[in-house]
Amino acid sequence: MVLERVGEPLRLRQIADPVAGPGQVVLRVHACGVCRTDLHVVDGELPEPKLPLVIGHQIVGTVAALGEGARRFRIGDRVGVPWLGWTDGTCRYCRSGRENLCDRARFTGYQIDGGYAEATAADERFCFPIPGGYPDLQAAPLLCAGLIGFRALRLAGPPSEAERLGFYGFGAAAHILIQVARHQGRRVYAFTRSGDEAGQSFARRLGAVWAGGAGEAPPEPLDAALIFAPAGDLVPAALRAVAKGGTVVCAGIHMSDIPSFPYDVLWGERVLRSVANLTRRDGEEFLALAPAVPVHTEITAFPLAEANAALAALRGGAFQGAAVIAVAPS
Repeated sequence: MVLERVGEPLRLRQIADPVAGPGQVVLRVHACGVCRTDLHVVDGELPEPKLPLVIGHQIVGTVAALGEGARRFRIGDRVGVPWLGWTDGTCRYCRSGRENLCDRARFTGYQIDGGYAEATAADERFCFPIPGGYPDLQAAPLLCAGLIGFRALRLAGPPSEAERLGFYGFGAAAHILIQVARHQGRRVYAFTRSGDEAGQSFARRLGAVWAGGAGEAPPEPLDAALIFAPAGDLVPAALRAVAKGGTVVCAGIHMSDIPSFPYDVLWGERVLRSVANLTRRDGEEFLALAPAVPVHTEITAFPLAEANAALAALRGGAFQGAAVIAVAPS
């Protein structure tokens, strides 16, 4: 499925099979998760995507070919490809363990063709072995909703300092992270769109101690809040909900403008910060942790030809958990 022009539906096209360059692998794609970042790319909210473009960056596939010098994997290995697809490895960010901030970074399904296709090529350095026990469709959401959510959770603070967590937006990332948070002994308060009783019930079923509308105050102050919804007006609300010394983490790659707010909601050593992308260390640690929790992903599957319907369903909040494009599950 190809994005030919920003703002237009994806088109089903026959394109040339990818060829593995040096250090790359070619994957036969089994599944690809559907992410809100895909919507941001299609809608033009992320500037200057490669066009034409195959979107999708939560890829599960089998290694079908190896490029020159590629030695991490063997033909037939099942691996995952995340959003971060390449970094230069030499800049001050890469050399200090912050490759997610590399100024020359390239991203899967944005500057690099992604997983809404039968095959794709990827830099082997930025591929992860998929843990056993996860079928292809259930594994796909771990590669962005899980990884970015895990990074956001770590930036919120350790369980000893951030026991009471607020999740603003209860979609793919939150439904994974609540399982990790509970495994760590934290308590989660879920905030959904006003009147979304189904979403609030879903959150409570997964262990939220309270669930309500985004404009409501939680029954007690929070130690930290993670904002998964791309709505800037949630930032002042989350700052008001956290106690002194609390942290608000904006977990999306794109967000609408944050409205002005009085200084007193930030005062008291509250912290407002963002999450940018992920590092390979995040991926390795989270994919080792997920089976230990164990994390279970709830998915709604769409065939490749119905990728536009999957994006529309995500935009409309028509499912719980995560949507996944089923290309050729093993």
